[in-house]
Amino acid sequence: MRIATWNVNGIRARAAQLAEWLERDRPDVVCLQELKAEVGQIPEEVKRADYHAYWHCRKGYSGVALLIRKELSPALPVFAHPAFDMESRIVQAEYDGLIIASVYVPNGGKDYPAKLGFVRDLVEWAKALQSDARPLVLCGDINIAHTDMDVHPKERKADAIGQRREERDLFDALLGAGLVDTGRALNPDNGEMFSWWAPWRNLRARNIGWRIDYVLASNSTAARATGCVVQAAVGTSDHAPVVTTLGG
Repeated sequence: MRIATWNVNGIRARAAQLAEWLERDRPDVVCLQELKAEVGQIPEEVKRADYHAYWHCRKGYSGVALLIRKELSPALPVFAHPAFDMESRIVQAEYDGLIIASVYVPNGGKDYPAKLGFVRDLVEWAKALQSDARPLVLCGDINIAHTDMDVHPKERKADAIGQRREERDLFDALLGAGLVDTGRALNPDNGEMFSWWAPWRNLRARNIGWRIDYVLASNSTAARATGCVVQAAVGTSDHAPVVTTLGG
């Protein structure tokens, strides 16, 4: 099973790229963030007949989606939102006992305390699922670079939002809730594995970026991971798709 996450930074602007990517790569599960569109504005070209889809939208801002291939799950999955969802930032579905969620954590620039509160709620939600022995795959734009390795040396700033100690402590708590960062687990020494680049000074071409997009999975599920890649050449969003492959 191939699970992909991509912050498209505006689905209308990226519709042709998303449609081409879906047709070419055909991930089994697709988690999208930052749709920046209402449901009625979702382009027809990305509404594929071979996917169940839930578009959790908000006008001009935020918004997430979750797409699951019908070949993987012929029956319509039950889509839902945790109680702490705000601004259309998280949607979840259950497939064969596995909870899959697409999340877009606030970046914190406008309301830093709200970001911390959202991540704290995310941690408690993950803990509750793990205590009920419900495996979880949590995908999306977490807007936190977990360690210095996840930031290019030229971009490292101790007090920058997304790199602050209290944010990284919350990320540690999220992993402590029983989740594994599949990207880092499979690429432990790769200090050039970035998923977001500021849109200036040709930073993407120079790979001067941050890793803030993740596929996190419960231990039992993460143990099946055979690969995790950042598709840095795909699209014109400031984020690139991250794809984790699960065997078995």
